[in-house]
Amino acid sequence: MENRGVLIGSIVFVFGSFILLIAGLVYESYKDKQMRKLVMSIQTEARPAAAKTVVQDYSMYKTRVGDEGREMVQIPAGPFTMGSNDGDPDEAPEHQVFLKGYYIDRNEVRQDEYLRFAKMTKRPEPRIEVFEDDQAKVLKPELAAMSVSWEDAAAYCKWAGKRLPTEAEWEKAGRGEGRRKYPWGDKFLNNVANVDGPEDGYKYLAPPGSFEAGRSPYGLHDMTGNVAEWVADSYDEHFYKKGVYRDPKVIDDSQLKVVRGGSWRETEQNARLSKRFAAKYWRNDITIGIRCASDLDSGVEAAGQ
Repeated sequence: MENRGVLIGSIVFVFGSFILLIAGLVYESYKDKQMRKLVMSIQTEARPAAAKTVVQDYSMYKTRVGDEGREMVQIPAGPFTMGSNDGDPDEAPEHQVFLKGYYIDRNEVRQDEYLRFAKMTKRPEPRIEVFEDDQAKVLKPELAAMSVSWEDAAAYCKWAGKRLPTEAEWEKAGRGEGRRKYPWGDKFLNNVANVDGPEDGYKYLAPPGSFEAGRSPYGLHDMTGNVAEWVADSYDEHFYKKGVYRDPKVIDDSQLKVVRGGSWRETEQNARLSKRFAAKYWRNDITIGIRCASDLDSGVEAAGQ
């Protein structure tokens, strides 16, 4: 009888242990599943918004083709907010500006496009004076033109039947009518512009138009990063304080000209659309390139309209 009780007790103990083991395994499996869900949730929240690209329709903006065969986008006449009260002193005050309509290149000028101009006009090809790596990494036909002076940029645009954009025209084309800091909005995002750091996938220059999610409200590429761009204006630190409302520009023989848009070497702070850079007109390095503009009545060929 005593042996029978021991046997029954042993059976109950084994059965109970088995039940506890199964329950433990089920609980651990549940915990593991919940942990995986949490990790996936964190990764989704941390992923840059650029990974969820929303295709926008820019067909509402008229386009045309310049004399050199490059596409331009029409920026409609009207007011926009220029400058910033939260940036550097020369960006203030934030103020309203009214611009007549104009056209501006959708993309930065490429190296092969600039070399075509240089050969046809017998102009010297761009030279890289200082670069810490193999120059072959940045000298490629499909990459943005760079190492051009202000005079080189102005000459290219004139050859193409265009001109350099004014500082105000450049900023409106990148910013739209609002106060956004970057072409895509107020918050800096990785992977939507070629700026300093490895997150965008480019150590140096990128082919113009590589960042679809980084386009401006009018559909322009690379208004932030890649190469900074010469504009027509001479640099005046206090010009915004003069309150010029209609088509403001500073065109004189000053050696200091304005560069806009930041470059692949700039931080997100210096890649803001309101950021202003001053550079001597003869400066040419691998951070500055070209984007041209034209008046509405310049007579170049319409495209797709």
